[in-house]
Amino acid sequence: MKTPICEMLGIDFPLVAFSHCRDVIAAVSRAGGFGVLGATAFTPDQLELEMKWIDEHIEGRPYGIDVLIPENVSIKEEKGVTVGALAERIPQTHKDFVRGLLAKHGVEPPRQLESGPFGHPDAPSSLQRDAALHLLEVAFHHPIKLIANALGVPPQAMLDMGHAHNVPVAALVGSKAHAVRQVQAGVDIIVAQGGEAGGHTGEVSTLVLIPEVLRAIKPLRNVPVLAAGGIMTGRQMAACMTLGAAGVWTGSVWLATTESETSEIFRQKMIAATSRDTVRSKCRTGKYSRQLRSAWTDAWEGADSPGPLPMPLQSLISEPALHAAQRAAERGNENARELVSYFVGQGVGLVDSVKSSRAVVREFMEEFAEALADIQALENE
Repeated sequence: MKTPICEMLGIDFPLVAFSHCRDVIAAVSRAGGFGVLGATAFTPDQLELEMKWIDEHIEGRPYGIDVLIPENVSIKEEKGVTVGALAERIPQTHKDFVRGLLAKHGVEPPRQLESGPFGHPDAPSSLQRDAALHLLEVAFHHPIKLIANALGVPPQAMLDMGHAHNVPVAALVGSKAHAVRQVQAGVDIIVAQGGEAGGHTGEVSTLVLIPEVLRAIKPLRNVPVLAAGGIMTGRQMAACMTLGAAGVWTGSVWLATTESETSEIFRQKMIAATSRDTVRSKCRTGKYSRQLRSAWTDAWEGADSPGPLPMPLQSLISEPALHAAQRAAERGNENARELVSYFVGQGVGLVDSVKSSRAVVREFMEEFAEALADIQALENE
């Protein structure tokens, strides 16, 4: 195929796969797609190890990384704030609420919840600009072909860094207004992500968002758009490209693969879930993100909830608790299983089994070709 995305990224099939798992990244790129590693949760040393492994296993195929530099976050103007310092800001009411919720499901609260931070207390918050740029510095020691950012316009330093290395900079958007701002700022690729998507997402559906974004940015500059949000099949990919997208950005579909970082328990919950079993809530990160509905999400929406904290405080209290619930569930605690959740989009209703990443890429290619053949057949009738 020849699309602007294929030419920019050096690939033959414009299927972009976002994942926090290095195994998925390598498998997708080897199979003909383009893997993008979610790097925000790593320290610089950890990221170096992950990317070195990818380089050794990706067989020279291209890949990229994604960081998270929120444009609007409570600690944006602070300098050098550490995870430990942030943890001290968590109100006792929220700690008590989480401990009570865990106890209700027979889960021992993690020690990190008592002392605050999830991770080393002296580590800088990865959501601050300088920490994220440090991750990018690590990444540019490797042959990456794309850098991407979410939750706002990338800082100028990120744009400059990408362009200095001749690497395209992508940005995720959830509205046409956001897309216009990104194009004006100088990004090279727009990822228009509909509200069906897992993780941080807006409210506009993919089917509406793609033509809105394309129409809004056309007078400004020729910027390719990747469609995202609920895309789990090659036929959906073909539909998005018929709308004018240059390719697709996918995430949730890789959570149900054999290489994924998700647990067997969560994979089973994905297979059992319907498209109505996800919720868009602030209860995990402090900003709206779509995730699998569970006892955790229900509790934070309940009458007794103290309400989620702003980003990044909510993650400091949610991640240790959810990890503890996951471990308890893996040890056979059925009540803890009710708490298990993860970021996932409405496309979860299309998941019916666990497959290898290579098999998913192959199915995308086959279904995409079938969809094109069906459209061509309509023209010949």
